[in-house]
Amino acid sequence: MRSYEAGSATWHRDAEHGWEVARPRRGASLGGVRMAGFRDRVAAGLDKQVLPQPAVVIVIGLGEAPFTIEDTSGSRPLTSFAASLVPGASRIRGERVECVELHLSPPAAYALLGVAPLELASSVTGLDELWGRHERYLREQLADVSSWRERLPLMDEFLRRRAARAPSMAPEVAAAWGHIVASRGRVRVEDLAASCGWSRKRLWSRFTAQVGLTPKRAAMLVRFDLAARALYAGESVSDVALACGYVDQSHLHRDVLAFAGCTPGALASRAPTGS
Repeated sequence: MRSYEAGSATWHRDAEHGWEVARPRRGASLGGVRMAGFRDRVAAGLDKQVLPQPAVVIVIGLGEAPFTIEDTSGSRPLTSFAASLVPGASRIRGERVECVELHLSPPAAYALLGVAPLELASSVTGLDELWGRHERYLREQLADVSSWRERLPLMDEFLRRRAARAPSMAPEVAAAWGHIVASRGRVRVEDLAASCGWSRKRLWSRFTAQVGLTPKRAAMLVRFDLAARALYAGESVSDVALACGYVDQSHLHRDVLAFAGCTPGALASRAPTGS
């Protein structure tokens, strides 16, 4: 693997998998946003399941061919898209992929999407449905320049402009999400409600409306994401169950099956090579 730095971007080329990956040297300007650029340098192609994670994933395609999204509603071409926190049974395929990918925490997604994450439901949605003409204009801007050191600052500036006029998630809901992440998904809803001075019922309602998941399911998702990363890293199922706060291996198995549709062992074999 060879790494490069130029201006505001740093990138590497993964010779084994044929991908060039670029990230801002100092990260994105906005909190809760992770950004990367991807280029398939050897026509390796893309074929991956879209797994649940504690972030809304936005992909802005810059290549000549659109992505193919396959889900319960069938197969459809999308140039750019947003995947919800729990996108259901979805796959993404692509050839000669070149794109910018964003990972938005729920508070960042609430501000930047233009709709509450709840409205994405369990789906992958065309980004033009959310951003309208701004999506096309952004893609044209990004495609007009060829280097990551130009593209990533353009993307960052676009997000900062959207954030300047965006709504903010309720501070109590944002704080509850922060507690869930900080506790690695091991927190009781009653404790979350007490920490923000709300009743359990009010927190449940406001949190679900603004995040798109109930507090309990959000905690399960954070725990699942940590477990998935540990499994990708080669840790044993028993060690992952213990480290991530599951009652036992059966508990881990049930959650992985619910979120990923497979066993922990099968999930481990799908370790991603990109972001």
